[in-house]
Amino acid sequence: MTSHAGGATPQTPRQRPLVTATDKVSAGDWREAVRKAASALVDAGAAGAGYPDACVRVVEENGPYIVLTKGLALVHARPEEGGLAVGVGVTRLAAPVEFGHPDNDPVDLLLAFCTPDPDAHVGTLAALARALSGGLADRLRAASGEDDLTRTLKEAVPND
Repeated sequence: MTSHAGGATPQTPRQRPLVTATDKVSAGDWREAVRKAASALVDAGAAGAGYPDACVRVVEENGPYIVLTKGLALVHARPEEGGLAVGVGVTRLAAPVEFGHPDNDPVDLLLAFCTPDPDAHVGTLAALARALSGGLADRLRAASGEDDLTRTLKEAVPND
């Protein structure tokens, strides 16, 4: 893949995040759920083709720490593992899957994010943490479909 040389700077402050939402996604296990959540970022152009497998490796190598609270996983990998732009996505599963977390399984909601650099990574993570502490997971679960999921997530991760 080649980089864009004409006009765009690699580290643009306050990049507008690419936001994506998928609803009623079927997944046989946590690996498939993670791949599907991260693949939405690939489809949106925010992540490279290897990003979904990198996100699975994060859990394989570090355990289910990405399951932050009851039923919610924060899918991600390091920026250098495929982040092309700031991207945030929500995937609501048709049926929950087990990650092996002792307290917060099963997972029905996956928030996936990617960033092109460490500064954007920390900023995006902070924005998601604030939104989650403000009830984002409940609002996403109450959303009426993909359009509502997208709108709710866009409101939670403003671009300024």
